[in-house]
Amino acid sequence: MAEPTELLHGTLDALVLKTLAWGPRHGYAIARWIEQLSGDELRIEEGSLYPALYRLERRGWLEAEWGLSESGRRVKLYSLTLEGRERLAIETAQWSRFADAVGRILLRPV
Repeated sequence: MAEPTELLHGTLDALVLKTLAWGPRHGYAIARWIEQLSGDELRIEEGSLYPALYRLERRGWLEAEWGLSESGRRVKLYSLTLEGRERLAIETAQWSRFADAVGRILLRPV
């Protein structure tokens, strides 16, 4: 059976966009938010998160600026752009259709 982190492949961008819809966060806070809301089922590794953040920023869906963390450390804070909010709506609709289609197959009684 696939581990939750294997199933995460392909959905990380949408999860990051959704996380930032709640407000600006730095990388570590993004990973913790996803982990907490998933009940620690989804673990986000730095090696996956930061390339995703850079990719989303290059696409114009995120913007970054330097700020301070909760502990007063200087961190890069990411926030959604208007284009990022639009992309989140698209990703959410696509995910919903996909999950419904998979559910119709996997949850069908034998």
